[in-house]
Amino acid sequence: MSRAFLKNESADDPVVIPARAPLPAGSVNYVTPRGLAMLRDELERLEKERTLAQTQFTDENERTRQLALLNGQIAALNQRIATAKVVNMQDHPLDEVRFGATITLSSHGTGKADKQLTIVGVDEADVIHGRIAFPAPIARLLLGRKIGDLITLRTPQGENVLEIKSISYND
Repeated sequence: MSRAFLKNESADDPVVIPARAPLPAGSVNYVTPRGLAMLRDELERLEKERTLAQTQFTDENERTRQLALLNGQIAALNQRIATAKVVNMQDHPLDEVRFGATITLSSHGTGKADKQLTIVGVDEADVIHGRIAFPAPIARLLLGRKIGDLITLRTPQGENVLEIKSISYND
């Protein structure tokens, strides 16, 4: 039987710090201005939680565990902020897909609705809102392309040909 069904965490159990979104080895930690602001907001929130945890828990073991978790998360976040390289999107050519671009894609020949994607840093990626990390396969297919270019996206359902309809830099 799994330990999870036997008891809750004990004071002896190691504290597991959740991993941040992976950044490919050797990659620069590119971020948009919005992405850097999000990282700083997250740091502020974690520091407030740490301050609260120092007084909130009456059980010393629980306080120690919570502080260890928060300190680990803060350390990982500080590392990401320290290595962040903010990309100035105003330097990008307006007709080419680069980091920070919002791209409107049309599914070629299927009649499906247009889709918008924005290429962002790994920490601000959010597929539900159309923000994809720059190392993602579709982002790599799009980088360097221009309006009117076709890309072929291979999925488990088959190949999907997409046309780049527009490119903008809003951040």
